[in-house]
Amino acid sequence: MAHNHSHGGGCHDESHHHDHDHGLPENVGHRDNLFSRIDRGNVVAMNAEEPGKGPEVIKPWDQRLDEEQFLESDADDQMIIRVPFTGAVKLRALLLKAGPADQTPAKVALFPNAPNMDFSDIADKKPVQEFTIPQGREVGEYHVMPAKFPNVTSITLFFPASQGADTTRIYYVGFLGQWSEASTLHILRKFEPVMTVYESKPNLADHDKIQGMNENWSAPSS
Repeated sequence: MAHNHSHGGGCHDESHHHDHDHGLPENVGHRDNLFSRIDRGNVVAMNAEEPGKGPEVIKPWDQRLDEEQFLESDADDQMIIRVPFTGAVKLRALLLKAGPADQTPAKVALFPNAPNMDFSDIADKKPVQEFTIPQGREVGEYHVMPAKFPNVTSITLFFPASQGADTTRIYYVGFLGQWSEASTLHILRKFEPVMTVYESKPNLADHDKIQGMNENWSAPSS
């Protein structure tokens, strides 16, 4: 039986739970966990202290509380994580463990099917959905609006600010949803991968912090 602990939020916050499903083996977790559907080797972290560690926060369910492997922002407290799937999924929820304390991001903005988005164009885009992130050591479960994430081949997560620290830290990123075999086959017929080369470590002068992406930044009305 799953035990959900809800956390209330502001008018722009969506459903957030700490969900523990005790009816499944620990290494499996939720029946609709999408870990096996993530193209883990091609996960990209931007403005991360160690960009090549992007895949390391995509962990199996039984490692979700691990704090040995994490991503930390570099030039400032903003960070982008781009997560490709191996096909099309219907997204139900984002799973996230961050922190500690003021290193917890203030918010996360979700952009589906934007595989090439970076800091040069994210300021001009409105997120499809965003969530306020509370401080805590558990994994937060953030339920998306399914109608806005029906056929997702990649998801870009933008963390616009920490909760007061100079850097942002992320320990775990996961997703819940449904694999769509029919949509995946259609996409594979026309998909061609885009190869991009990233600098091994960002130059502080090259990353201008995006202004206006803080607690005053709100998602568009649904």
